[in-house]
Amino acid sequence: MDKKDVTKELAKETNLGSIRIADEVVSIIAGLAATEVEGIAGMSGGIVSGVTEMLGRKNFTKGVKVEVGEKEAAVDLYIVVKYGVRIPDVALAAQENVKQAIETMTGLSVVEVNVHVQGVGFPSEEPKAEEARVH
Repeated sequence: MDKKDVTKELAKETNLGSIRIADEVVSIIAGLAATEVEGIAGMSGGIVSGVTEMLGRKNFTKGVKVEVGEKEAAVDLYIVVKYGVRIPDVALAAQENVKQAIETMTGLSVVEVNVHVQGVGFPSEEPKAEEARVH
């Protein structure tokens, strides 16, 4: 294996030099695009992302796994949906938004966006208590 196979970034040669995009950048793009979708309560991460958030850092790659090749990418999203939404519609919107964002920003062709629904987020009780006081 040569060094190019080991590096975890997308490299493109131009007549002016090279352009390199790290896999983490693709993960961040996917995570942000997914959280923009109405009906997604959040991304589902493991223990590591929970520890990172406790330390005060925002983890934009939480709930995202990417495999990036030279010209193509595959994405797995692990999401939590809001209670009451139609899950297939939210998942489809997430697939489309993530695919478009990655392709537009990186030039990669996204071959698949797999959505794994890991849970359902319920609204907190606090807003309901505030509404009761207003009326």
